[in-house]
Amino acid sequence: MSQSTQLSKTSQLDELSTIELAQALMERLSISPNDWHRLKSNRNSRATEQAAAALVFLLKNQPTEALARLEQASGWLDRSISAPPCPSHGDKG
Repeated sequence: MSQSTQLSKTSQLDELSTIELAQALMERLSISPNDWHRLKSNRNSRATEQAAAALVFLLKNQPTEALARLEQASGWLDRSISAPPCPSHGDKG
């Protein structure tokens, strides 16, 4: 990447607020519906998704919501939680 391209990207990032940057990161790290089945049990992906959401809530001064997301991220990492069944499959009973 050339130096002018790098400076251009830095300038673009400087125009965004911290919350906008965090929201963009959260969107980038969110598991899309197309990837849900493949990544629903991927502990790193799920923890990363939750940690990014926690950052957004923290920056929006919503510590209770941030803490809940951080606890979810921690649960994925320490294996205390796992993926629920897929809601699109419904109850078969």
